[in-house]
Amino acid sequence: MNELPVAYFPFIILGIVVLISGLFTVKQQTAAVIQRLGKFHSIRKAGLQFKIPFIDNVAGRLNLKIQQLDVIVETKTLDDVFVRLKVSVQYKILEESIYDAFYKLENPQEQITAYVFDVVRAEVPKMKLDDVFVKKDDIALAIMRELQEAMNDYGYGIVKALVTDIDPDMAVKQAMNRINAAEREKLAAEYEGEAERIRIVARAQAEAESKKLQGQGIADQRREIAKGLEESVEVLNQVGINSQEASALIVITQHYDTLQSMGENVNSNLILMPNAPTAASDMLNQMVTSFTASSQLVETLKEQRKNRPPQLPE
Repeated sequence: MNELPVAYFPFIILGIVVLISGLFTVKQQTAAVIQRLGKFHSIRKAGLQFKIPFIDNVAGRLNLKIQQLDVIVETKTLDDVFVRLKVSVQYKILEESIYDAFYKLENPQEQITAYVFDVVRAEVPKMKLDDVFVKKDDIALAIMRELQEAMNDYGYGIVKALVTDIDPDMAVKQAMNRINAAEREKLAAEYEGEAERIRIVARAQAEAESKKLQGQGIADQRREIAKGLEESVEVLNQVGINSQEASALIVITQHYDTLQSMGENVNSNLILMPNAPTAASDMLNQMVTSFTASSQLVETLKEQRKNRPPQLPE
């Protein structure tokens, strides 16, 4: 077998090197765009691929994963409040439209940003600041709808659009916090007033119930005292003491009981005047005289009313 001349070895090695240079790999979730002599040729997916050296070249690689673009838009609301919105757009390249995604747009992120600005500045000025917070999902849906209609033609699919942050001016936020604090203080004051009213009503009811029970106790006490006095008078009458003498004896006894109670408290500053033994008898006589005079006055008024001539009707 004839051996190859040594002079061919460099060409063989060069050919192997050139052949190996035509091999390349494409990562998972990535697409490589192949151009042949400057013209689009094919799209290669993940794995080991081959291109003709010096004729084919990898014009670019596209990421097929879902990507996110954060856009911050400053605009004005219907009530003339400047607010900054942070919009997060999640998008991806459609596998069936890789050609359009690579060749139709120079900078897709700038294109998406322009559409986000356009939608936000068209929707937010129609709303008041409070409505912006409440209807942020409506704003996100409007952005997503607009982007889908525009970007699908360029090979980009919009997965989701989210309004992730709403940041009014600092002075506006401080004012909103003060309003919120005032509302809460007002509510707290109303609750405190209601609680105080309930406490006052409860105290009044308790006091009324206490006075009612106290009055019943006093009435029962006086009833029992009267019953005891009546029994005492009856007992004294049975031993030959008349009612006046029995009443005097009872008054004197209570007089000395009062003196004894006062003497038991050494720190008392109470003075009973008069405190002579005859004071009880004088007190009884005065009470009897007063009751007699009152009875006579009542009888006189009744007689005058009976003897008064009837008045003629006018």
